[in-house]
Amino acid sequence: MPRRPPILIVERNRRNLELLAGFLGGAGYPVVEACDAEEFGQALGKPAEIGLALVDLAGFDRGVWELCERLRTMDVPLLVISPRQNAAIEQESLAHGAYGMLIKPLVSRELLALVQRLLEDDGPEEDAQSHE
Repeated sequence: MPRRPPILIVERNRRNLELLAGFLGGAGYPVVEACDAEEFGQALGKPAEIGLALVDLAGFDRGVWELCERLRTMDVPLLVISPRQNAAIEQESLAHGAYGMLIKPLVSRELLALVQRLLEDDGPEEDAQSHE
């Protein structure tokens, strides 16, 4: 089986970061953890090592969008996590390259299926083209 690219998890709440990293790690995915904007930026310095980013917006200021934009320019799939449904945040997420927004609490089975699809099918655009 080929080596899986790591998933970058950006989460300010240390406990949530540990839980999500443990869940994805237990499913066989290597993870890179970032709990603040500085660590997020450092992780982006190694673009070849990131296959997917999960970014929880809670606790971040508007500067997080610049980092999300960097993911987009690096062609790294991005999923934004939000504590609540919010059309404005969803629109801003999409404008900065997110493939979608996940609402807390996360449903583990759905999260895993989405991660598998994005990583193993080389992202949604590739997947859509293969069904034409």
